[in-house]
This record gives sequence, structure tokens and C-alpha cells, in this order.
Amino acid sequence: MKYQQYLGFALAGVVALGTVGCKDFLDVNANPNNPETVPPSVLLTATAIQTGFSNGNEINRITSLLVQHIAGAGNQAAAQDVYNIRGGLDNQWQGELYAGSLEDAQKLIEISTRLNSPAYAGIGKLLKAYNFAMTTDLWGDIPYSQALMGLDQLKPRFDKQEDIYKGADGIQSLDALVKEGLADLLKTSDLMPSAADDPIYRGDLVKWAQMGNTLRLKLANTMSRREPALAATIINEVVNAKSAILTNANDFEVPFGGAVGNRNPIFDFGDATFGQRPLDLFLSQRLLDSMRVKNDPRLPVYFTTTPTPTATVNTTGTLTTLPGATAGTFLTFTGFQNGANVATPVSANRSRYNTYIAGASGAGPIRLLTNVQRLFIMAESALVLKTATDGGTVQSLYQAAIRASMVKAGISDAAVTTYFTNNPSVAILSGSDTRKLNQIMTQKWISWVGNGYEAYNDYRRTGYPRLTLALNAQGDDPNVLPKRFVYPASELSGNATNAPNPAPGTTVPVWWDID
Repeated sequence: MKYQQYLGFALAGVVALGTVGCKDFLDVNANPNNPETVPPSVLLTATAIQTGFSNGNEINRITSLLVQHIAGAGNQAAAQDVYNIRGGLDNQWQGELYAGSLEDAQKLIEISTRLNSPAYAGIGKLLKAYNFAMTTDLWGDIPYSQALMGLDQLKPRFDKQEDIYKGADGIQSLDALVKEGLADLLKTSDLMPSAADDPIYRGDLVKWAQMGNTLRLKLANTMSRREPALAATIINEVVNAKSAILTNANDFEVPFGGAVGNRNPIFDFGDATFGQRPLDLFLSQRLLDSMRVKNDPRLPVYFTTTPTPTATVNTTGTLTTLPGATAGTFLTFTGFQNGANVATPVSANRSRYNTYIAGASGAGPIRLLTNVQRLFIMAESALVLKTATDGGTVQSLYQAAIRASMVKAGISDAAVTTYFTNNPSVAILSGSDTRKLNQIMTQKWISWVGNGYEAYNDYRRTGYPRLTLALNAQGDDPNVLPKRFVYPASELSGNATNAPNPAPGTTVPVWWDID
């Protein structure tokens, strides 16, 4: 599918929408460049693409470093790798989220509602809920119920994360917002999304409904340690209705193109031809060790080999034989220790993201909500909360999740079966429920390479997989892996009346994190 023509247009629209002030959004003049006059079709494209960009850009880099999918070897990535994540987040908070995907979603809802087009408004509410979930999961208490109101509320209050998740007087819960969006998708709509303006599902509202229900699963799973009964109720409702993303083909993922301005942000950060930093990020040794010991066939899909497969193994590399290697050849991977103080690492001896994660020339998707995720949530919740399994078992759901992850990465069914046969300690859940949970979450962690935000949520929520602190750790406390992002200085000063004071540091857990 070729999205590049409207991807470029959408990204141009995102810049325009994300950089004007609140006054511009409420200008009463009939200005053709004012977002009030932008049709829902353009806003849908812009909001979808900006959502993928917000997730895949620096938010993804920081969280992927924290969960040790990757390691930082230079510049800002090296500092973030040792937990120096204070400052530098104004662009993500102010530009990519509040004045980006969130404001785009809000305008999509408002304009679509005025035009009697609930199909667009419903999608806008689903995207708004996803972006607010990402914001509160990373920062905790945030402007929510009074946010996105323009001149009507220039200094919105900070709502408690508990109220954002559960709802309170005057505060609609995220789950209720998603359900409202799902209800809108079923209404008669004067304007309908199409393949021309919907880069994700090409106007298929059934698939958008599946996305919304998978989002409900994600939200319930996130608060499951804090509110197990409420989480179980929501999970049972979605599982029994068979209404979520049920196949890899229907994953909620945002496509990008190979042209400058359209490219996957993960690719752009590491592309030397684009003037970026190809020496900053490498495969984490922690992840390499976890995958290599079991000859995980996703390893060469996720990361590049070093050097190109050859019968002669570089003495500084690591010998690894994996499915797909031809007779007499080896796939060699070399990681980088998180926090290692190496002034000039040799890039030729380090593995980096492969095309499955970053895309060939940047034309790869940012994967946000997936069938794999659904299966892992069902396995975990069936184990811990005793929720519905849709006829399966914890064991069968767990294996189905691993298989779906590998098939998504291009591994054949036969190769997956061989992997299970060769690795019973991975394929078969065993021991106590605690040990089984560790197995489930470790495999989910591996499946989330490319989406650090979701892996970071899972790690904070469960404590799995067990991660060793980065070498030479610094940050607020070198003995604690950061539990949240800190509020940008611009928000603390610009909304001082409402911002938490004192603002919590990175060692303070968010509401749903009780471990």
C-alpha cells in the first residue's frame, strides 16, 4: 500500500496544527488556514500519523533504553541510558502530545460532531484515549479533564491518575471515553472515513472497533495490580465479546514511508544519511543474552548481524547459529552494555535495529496495539485474575502469543514449532504462578522490541523481566531504575498554580505501579 502522498500532507498538517497557539484555534475570523475549517478527513490523517510519531520518537528511545532493549553509546542516548532523563521532554509533552496528537484528536472530535459525522468523532475519541493513556502512564497526574479547552482554560488542573483511569466527579475515565468512541462508530454518519484519509484501517470501522476494545484490554491490564476486580470485569467483557484485535493483520500500527518527512522516527534517528546519530543506539547486551541463549529466531529480524554472516567469526563478536543461516555460516551479534563508558564504540562491531523495527529506508510501521499484546494480556490475566480465556488455557494463550509474535516477524509456523521443541523451558509454563508470570512477561518484553513504552509499562507493573541496573547509573537515584518521567520545566512554570509542588522525581511510582 502506498501512503506517501497523503503521509507527507498529513505531516505538514501536523506541523501546522501543533505549532499554533490556543488563540489561533478559537479565532472567530474565517481564516482558511485555521484548524476550525480543516475537514475531518485531513484531521484523521494528521492525528493518526502524529500518534505513531509521538510514540515512536523520543518516548520510545528513552523507554527502550530503560527496559534494555537497546543501549545508549553516545550523546543524549548515553545520558538517558544511565537514567539522566530530567529535562528535554518539553517537545514531547508540549509539542508531540498536548499540542500535537491530543489537540489534533480533540479538533477531530469537535469538527466531526458539528458536521454530524460520529464515525470520525468516534475514531478521534479512541485516538484521544490512547494518547492520554500514554501521557498519564509516563508522567502520572496530568492535565486531563480541563485540558484541550483553548482560551477557556489556559491553566488546566492536574487530575489524579487514579481518577483518569477510574473516573470521578466531573472526570470521565479513559475506559468510558473509549466506550463512547465505540458507540459513535455504530451511529449514522454524514461523512465516512475512507482509504484516502485513514492510513491505519482505510476506513474500516469494524477494525477501529477492534482497536478500541484492545485499548480497553490494555487499560484494564495496566491498572490490574491496583484495581484487580475492575480490571477483571473489563477484560472478561472484552474477551467474551470476541471484539478485540484477533489477528496480526488487524494490528493497530501507523505506517510511514521511505521519503524524507514521511519516515519512521526510529529509522530517522539512526540514519547517517539524514544527519542523525547512527552511533548512539545499539542492541542491549541484556536483550542479546536473553534471546541468544535460546537461539530465538526473532533476533536477526529485530537486529543486524555483525559482521555480515560469514564462516569466520570475528573474535570480538559472539557466535550464534540461528534458523535461516545457510550451511557453514554463522549469524554474529554483538551488543552493548547499558551504561558502559566507552568513548568511541566501533559501530561495525555492534548490532543495531534491523528493517523489521525501523523499516527499509524508514518505510516501517510503529506498532501500537496488537494481537500479540491481546494474547499476552489474556494469558497474564487468566493466570493472575482468573479471567475468561475464550476456551483456551493460560498455557495455550501463552504459546499462541509467542507464535503470533514470531509469525508477525516473518518466522514460519514450522520454525516456531521447532523452536518450541528445542526450548521446552520457554515453551512450557512451569512452577509457581510467580515463575509463570515471569515467563509470560519475559516473552512479552521480547515481543515489544520497537515499542519501549508498552514494555516499560509492563516492567513497572510486574517487575519482570528482572533487569540489572545500568552500569555507572546516575539520575535521581543510581540504585533505582526510573519509575516515571519528570514534568517539563515549561509546564511547571507555565502552570505553577496547578502543577504538583513539589514535583515528583523519577523514583516515585505512578498510581498503578504498586511493585
